[in-house]
Amino acid sequence: MLKVADIETFYGPSQALFGVTLEVAAGEMVALMGRNGMGKTTTIRSIFGLTPASRGTIEFESQNIRRLPAYRIAKAGLGLVPEGRRCFPNLSVRENLLVTARPGEWTLAKVEALFPRLEERRAQMAKTLSGGEQQMLAIGRALMTNPRLLVLDEATEGLAPVIRQEIWRAIRLLKEQGQATLLVDKSLSEILPIADRCTILEKGTVWDGKPAALDSTVRDRYLGV
Repeated sequence: MLKVADIETFYGPSQALFGVTLEVAAGEMVALMGRNGMGKTTTIRSIFGLTPASRGTIEFESQNIRRLPAYRIAKAGLGLVPEGRRCFPNLSVRENLLVTARPGEWTLAKVEALFPRLEERRAQMAKTLSGGEQQMLAIGRALMTNPRLLVLDEATEGLAPVIRQEIWRAIRLLKEQGQATLLVDKSLSEILPIADRCTILEKGTVWDGKPAALDSTVRDRYLGV
């Protein structure tokens, strides 16, 4: 479904990515991992054309999307939950969800069933929600685009434990439903049981494989503090 091969990305004269390669197949949940500053968010931004890659290839369902503008990449079927949530603050919860709606399986009712808090707060302005509720709204808003591939960038970072568990419950449900997902998160205890494969970055791709093959040596070298 998604094939990223040897991309290099720069911020001005500073190179941030050095040959990142990863793949996501239909129905697969892939964990994108690495220490802070290793390029996980830059990889996501490159995939979506927000910080375009200078070299390499990015294909989605056999279409070359590396040079496409971000809005065309979204229309192609990629849905992004960005780091930092970024809801529309002066729109209600319901308006935030409907503004991105596209025809498909995910409807307002289905998103509200996934996150009952959103139904309870349907008429509230997004800026009045807690951080955890805004994260649920950001996920729901991405699902309302009915993406063929969902990308979650640090979906549980900085949230209270009870909210984190609610979001992980939803992510596990998405996995059960066969939603293709590229997931960035630091919680190995939550991510490894549900990931089909893991890709680890250290400026470039340094390891790719199934979670069962992620031994302590690899963890300590590339993911340890």
